[in-house]
Amino acid sequence: MTREMIKILIIEDEIPARKKLRRFLDEVHEPISVEAEIDTVQDAVNFLKTNVSIDLILSDIELLDGNAFDIYREVQVSCPIIFTTAYDRFWMDAFESNGIEYLLKPFSLDRFQKAWDKFLLLRNNQPTDHSLHLKLDQIIGNSAEKKFKGRFSVNTTQGIYFFETKDILFFEADEGVVFALHKTGKKHLLNISTLKEIEIQLDPLEFFRINRSELVNKKFIERIERYSKNALALKIEGYDRHLITSQSNTSLFREWIEK
Repeated sequence: MTREMIKILIIEDEIPARKKLRRFLDEVHEPISVEAEIDTVQDAVNFLKTNVSIDLILSDIELLDGNAFDIYREVQVSCPIIFTTAYDRFWMDAFESNGIEYLLKPFSLDRFQKAWDKFLLLRNNQPTDHSLHLKLDQIIGNSAEKKFKGRFSVNTTQGIYFFETKDILFFEADEGVVFALHKTGKKHLLNISTLKEIEIQLDPLEFFRINRSELVNKKFIERIERYSKNALALKIEGYDRHLITSQSNTSLFREWIEK
């Protein structure tokens, strides 16, 4: 008996990540067809509006021209989605979409295979749209048990001292180094090279990356002003310069700030 071809759409803006997904798909035992590989929100919207039949979407979240959830707000998707991302702060949005799995990069073949097996189980059982959604603790684990970084250390000539995460106004990346601006006004140089390293250690309900170089603490946002059509200016308590959201993150920021 001939098995039905599984049609897959890959939405991913990084070439190495697309190649990795292709390699992992080569390991599955079912007949598959990758219908397209897309790297932008707009191209994905255009493709999905063509009514091409797709059985599964493998979707990154941060794309070249914005956030993947903008795709699923504009186009109604009936097939399940396996999300692949380096960030764990999007898991609620994934749950509210047709997400059946949330793979945090870098993920292994074994982790991918488990997500694939879950897709097959749902496919074989012919689930309703509602049953595609998993319980929250099935996506990335029980958030109540997740441990977030409570404090940071700074090395000085006098020794090592510590400051609490909750007292940081925002983190800033600048030419390969990362600083933490404390509520006292002090700017601390951290022994960390990227904002991504910090972001995955913080509570996503309290901290949000508003652009490529700045990660803000919600409790110190004093006021929000319109900066342009697709960007906002944030007034931070005790800081005289406004921080500006990127166009791609403004929509998500608006949702996050209300949580």
